[in-house]
Amino acid sequence: MTAPLTVVASQRPDGTLVLACVGEIDMSNAGALEEALAGANGDGTVLVDLSAVEYLDSAGLTVLFSHVERIRLVANPLIEPVLTISGLAELTTVDGLTDDKGEDVGQ
Repeated sequence: MTAPLTVVASQRPDGTLVLACVGEIDMSNAGALEEALAGANGDGTVLVDLSAVEYLDSAGLTVLFSHVERIRLVANPLIEPVLTISGLAELTTVDGLTDDKGEDVGQ
């Protein structure tokens, strides 16, 4: 059974919109992430916090790729390989990515 996805929007004092995702992102609920990103108004970058995401499949990646020009990601060690192997980490800033030595390599 898929863990539910919760997407909570907030705004930082500097005006940056933050979408905090909790749970799993897969084909059964990727639409919720798409709706949140599509509904994110403004010209600024949207920070998508994936630090509490336990699973991310190709449906979730498709949503992120479709908004790659306006998002910045926060990742956890569990989903780092997915972001790297998919190439998403090369197209947008990903905070929390580390190299083999444990050093931050976020763009």
